[in-house]
Amino acid sequence: MSGMAISLTERRNDEGTEAKGLDLPLFDLGTVADATGNFSIESKLGEGGFGPVYKGKLEDEQEIAVKRLSKTSVQGVDEFKNEVVLIAKLQHRNLVRLHGCCIEGEERMLIYEYMPNGSLDSFLFDEAKGWLLNWPTRYSIIVGIARGLLYLHQDSRLRIIHRDLKASNILLDMHMNPKISDFGMARIFGGRHGSKHQESRRNIIISGKKNRGIYDSSRSLNLLGYLVDEAIGDSYPKAEVLRCMKVGLLCVQERPEDRPTMSAVMLMLGSDSALLPQPRQPGFVAMRGPLDRIPRRASRTRCPSTM
Repeated sequence: MSGMAISLTERRNDEGTEAKGLDLPLFDLGTVADATGNFSIESKLGEGGFGPVYKGKLEDEQEIAVKRLSKTSVQGVDEFKNEVVLIAKLQHRNLVRLHGCCIEGEERMLIYEYMPNGSLDSFLFDEAKGWLLNWPTRYSIIVGIARGLLYLHQDSRLRIIHRDLKASNILLDMHMNPKISDFGMARIFGGRHGSKHQESRRNIIISGKKNRGIYDSSRSLNLLGYLVDEAIGDSYPKAEVLRCMKVGLLCVQERPEDRPTMSAVMLMLGSDSALLPQPRQPGFVAMRGPLDRIPRRASRTRCPSTM
């Protein structure tokens, strides 16, 4: 790749404390600026938690995604270095690959592989594109996300909790394979295998709905009928969908000790014969009506599960 003739371990002494020990390709600012059209609006893909993300193309025609740390971000140099160290050590088919970084003057940037199909939320919450996600594709995405989390929690040399897992942080490659991105909130949990504190947002893949509460005028909740996205149609395996929904409910149990590890999640998803614990009833359900009917406080009512 062009613009990466030196590594961070070869930086001059005046920046050696920022780059020491990182054997990772280093892009110079000019190369990144040229690749992104000087960070033009046309090349901007979106806004991440710590700054904008741009699409770029290197001299060798390789496409990249550039995460440019905002100068006003609360994430400082040390946090940026930690993110570089963490991501550089993580290699998995369901994680976005880090190609290199740029540390020059006040600029702090991460250079990722480019995902041509964008983020999962752009499909789930778009009526036109949602139809492209049939059930087999959604199920493959669910399993891929779980596989990536299992690697982060247990199988990698580190123990990392993402802490900001959501549809916009799941990117899709040209074959619609999911890759987890944005480790800006990641923290190392030493000596623990498979943390139970990572809450899953898996059920939005089934429902295609954002997490904004449940509204049902009759207060009769048929979860399967309500949650399954209309874009999936009627030709889906109900038992498999129900299994995924139950696993999702287990992952967001109120008590952390009731949530399964990701290794248990993979077993539940991959085996029709695996027995699933019965999810506990939620502590409360926030019932919301249409915008013009929302009271000052969302009503909270205990509600038995109908799954």
